[in-house]
Amino acid sequence: MSDWILYVILAGGVAFAVSSWWGVRRLKARHIRSAVREDAHKPNPGDQKVAVILNPVKNNADVARQAIIDACELAGWDAPRFYETTVEDPGYGQSRQALADRADVILACGGDGTVRVVAECLAHKNVAMGLIPVGTGNLLARNVDLDVTDMEGCIQTALFGHQRYIDTATMAISNSITGHASTHTFLVIAGMGLDAEVVGDTREDLKKTVGWLAYTEAGVRHLPGRRKRVSITMDDEPEQARKIRSVLFANCGLIPGGIDFIPQAMIDDGMLDIVVMSPRSAFGWIAMYTKILFKHKHNLPMMNFYRSGKVTIRSQEPMATQLDGDPSGEATKVTVQVEPASLLVRVPKATTA
Repeated sequence: MSDWILYVILAGGVAFAVSSWWGVRRLKARHIRSAVREDAHKPNPGDQKVAVILNPVKNNADVARQAIIDACELAGWDAPRFYETTVEDPGYGQSRQALADRADVILACGGDGTVRVVAECLAHKNVAMGLIPVGTGNLLARNVDLDVTDMEGCIQTALFGHQRYIDTATMAISNSITGHASTHTFLVIAGMGLDAEVVGDTREDLKKTVGWLAYTEAGVRHLPGRRKRVSITMDDEPEQARKIRSVLFANCGLIPGGIDFIPQAMIDDGMLDIVVMSPRSAFGWIAMYTKILFKHKHNLPMMNFYRSGKVTIRSQEPMATQLDGDPSGEATKVTVQVEPASLLVRVPKATTA
């Protein structure tokens, strides 16, 4: 792709971001995610044993390390223990070791991938997770009302803030062609189809340069394409056949750019919000974008919303999947299920996540 085409696409991405911000502010429609089950509460007072799962290759990782050390020292606590992720182990072994070392709070210091892995290990463990966002999307941090541009504030919240239980979700992925099968946790939005293709084909150099806007370039390249036939089963309802471009499974719905993609998605309601997208043309994509941006309540035939505790998608041909913005391979079957109130997370005192 020539440089001038790339610049045009990125300019369109900037326009998308500006229009998204304008639409959210202009219509004053930013969704407030009130706690469904309980408000945030203070943890038990006293010293805490702090563990940090740190992705050392992220920007500002060293700055975050020193700031966490300084905050613990100022509080009169023992020095935090750091467990660095590696290419071979993105945080599973490190999180299990932190639990074995009896940490009172475990800080996920990295991008969405690090947060997702730490959360997978802490789910149902009743040990609080703190968020130190140093990635590109920082999806969960945005959805619990953290200011992802304020590292010091995030550290203060992770160490001394309130805490609350939120839902997580699992996606079981299987590929009948290759025989591969795996199950992983996600926290914000997983997907199957076009969204996962875009995630897997986004240029890393652009992500480092322009952040989340890099997905725009890949998105434009992948918009042309055909719908694929799948079967969808939700909870105990009858199976339905559909032709789709993408299916999203949302635990919560705030994404970068100030866009509340799925306003009704609550992070602790014990349900998944599912979006089935089946546009036939560019007009369909424009119509969906307009609905999301301006929060129109009118139904679109190419965009359907459902709520379910469990959903299974089957496809005759493998389709790409993603978990919170990380590619997770191709699948001919996915089963997605919510795990209610399974993760304890440190949040700001006044959060309405």
